[in-house]
Amino acid sequence: MRIEPRKQLLDAWRAMARAAYPDGQWVWGGRDKRNSISDAEQLLCLMGPATDIDSFRLDVPDEIAEDVLDVLRPLGDSVEIPRRLVRVITEYLDTYTDGTGTPVFSGGTYFRSDGRPPTEAQLTLDVVDSYAISVRLMLATIDFVKGFRQKITREDLLREVDALEAGANIRLTAAIVGLLRSFAIAVFDYDHEYGQRLCRMVNQAGIGNIRRLVDELNQELREVNAGFRYVTLGLTEPPDLDNPNQLFECGWSWGVVKGAPEVKTSDDIGRQPEGVAQNFPYLYFTVTALESIQDLFSERTRILGLLSEEQQRLARALQIRWDLTQRYWSIIARFGGRRWPVEDIPWRTTDGIASDYLSLLVTSITVQEFATRRTPREDMYRVGEILKELAGRARITRRKLDEDQAVTLHSPGFPVELVGSEDPGGPRLSWLLSDFSPQLLKRTIRVASLLPDAGMRGPLLALADDIWDKHLMLRRLRSGAVSQLGQLWDRPDAIYDQVSPSDGLPSWYFTERVITCLVAAADFVSSPPIRSPGLVELATDLLAEADHLFDQELLKVAAEAGPAMGNALHTVRTTLRRAHETIGDRPGTAYVLASEVLLELDQLARARQSRDQVD
Repeated sequence: MRIEPRKQLLDAWRAMARAAYPDGQWVWGGRDKRNSISDAEQLLCLMGPATDIDSFRLDVPDEIAEDVLDVLRPLGDSVEIPRRLVRVITEYLDTYTDGTGTPVFSGGTYFRSDGRPPTEAQLTLDVVDSYAISVRLMLATIDFVKGFRQKITREDLLREVDALEAGANIRLTAAIVGLLRSFAIAVFDYDHEYGQRLCRMVNQAGIGNIRRLVDELNQELREVNAGFRYVTLGLTEPPDLDNPNQLFECGWSWGVVKGAPEVKTSDDIGRQPEGVAQNFPYLYFTVTALESIQDLFSERTRILGLLSEEQQRLARALQIRWDLTQRYWSIIARFGGRRWPVEDIPWRTTDGIASDYLSLLVTSITVQEFATRRTPREDMYRVGEILKELAGRARITRRKLDEDQAVTLHSPGFPVELVGSEDPGGPRLSWLLSDFSPQLLKRTIRVASLLPDAGMRGPLLALADDIWDKHLMLRRLRSGAVSQLGQLWDRPDAIYDQVSPSDGLPSWYFTERVITCLVAAADFVSSPPIRSPGLVELATDLLAEADHLFDQELLKVAAEAGPAMGNALHTVRTTLRRAHETIGDRPGTAYVLASEVLLELDQLARARQSRDQVD
């Protein structure tokens, strides 16, 4: 992999420190101005790597790496950096908590509309993106303060840290509750227009009898169907999924579903807003929710004890939805025989919209499901082929055409209508998705990490390098009012001449997603190399021969052998021991070490032969 995640992250942190802390005070906002999501994205550009990668941690002053201190110099020294982070995150929590103590999860300046501008009431609507990113940021914050507290001696600073942790826990619980109340299950007849579109999408085998197709699909979904009978917390009403003439979709709407009841919790999270969102799942918000929910029951969250008992109770309810939703979309994406529906690009939703971005979203859920279930390598290879095709269609790895419509995936992006957002009065709002390339890179790295074969992994790593070198690297800021911030993003006009030039300000929306990709790349690089069965067998055979020849050498060596012979045998013994230690997870290294032992033993044997001939 040519991405070099550590170098790229350090470069991004250096630029971010200049952008966010230029004159001794934190500067919020960027290209899209301030809102609860953009400010969280800005903080996660720091807090994500600082809690996901050990060598980037900032919570223990004495253990902060020298190169990290160097790039974050504008924030202060090793003692000042964690203190400043405590105060900046506290400022974020204060800004997005209203006068009644209720956390605010509004979309604000991220909401879009055609014609009339959004009303004030619309700008304050909660959105799933804010819930999801708050889960990630608050988990990172709680992790950070738990580590920093151990090094604090000053009472005033300890009070600040305790207040921050308390505020982070309130916001985390509120975000979990918001995700529970935003879950949607839509049921419709198979001969309704939604049902007809779903049937056309999954009917890749060309089954002429639609009744038979519906029966086969319901049979595949029977376990998911049964699981939803016990999902009631936060739902408007339990869905009726027993009718064989009906189909359904599940996932997350764009905000709290209209009519969703309040979720009872012992934590004081303030008022729970009434929902206005359509009771129908949106693929983008479903993927966003699934990714954040996974952090709630990750190994790191469990080991560090980041959740309270009440949060664990609520998270278990989300985990059931997480598992059933992933299973549902994975079945839909791969339903049928020889050709999968997700391979029929672009994906078409039940409301009649088709886009390559939707194909990427369905593929993303499938990739997530691969990580939790035993999956044939052939299936992962097929998903890799889908990702390569999407990269070409999006003009990332293929040349752009004149007035190419594929460019709109990157700028202005793929718009999603938020049905129900017009209820408070005002125009119907939309949500603009322009993160196709970092999403594609993240899935590519993930699939590569799951493949157990180096030959199958190689092409995907090459694709990841191409997405980085030929696209994302070129979209860094290079000019404008903040030209010194050239390691941040985003400049799509640097690649596509039909895109209007940007204003030079950093887009925290895009930058945070690229940072997440770099964290995924760092995680991939730090994982153990692939164990090739053939290489293990060969290394084992070489070690067996080396062990045997070494034993023979010990048998032949006279007791009065000189120090040179003794040193040589000691070196051989040490190398052999190291080879046996590494053969389990690094058979290639064991192979090389065994080869060195065999060469050394051969030299000893030749030296003895020469000595015997002289005698």
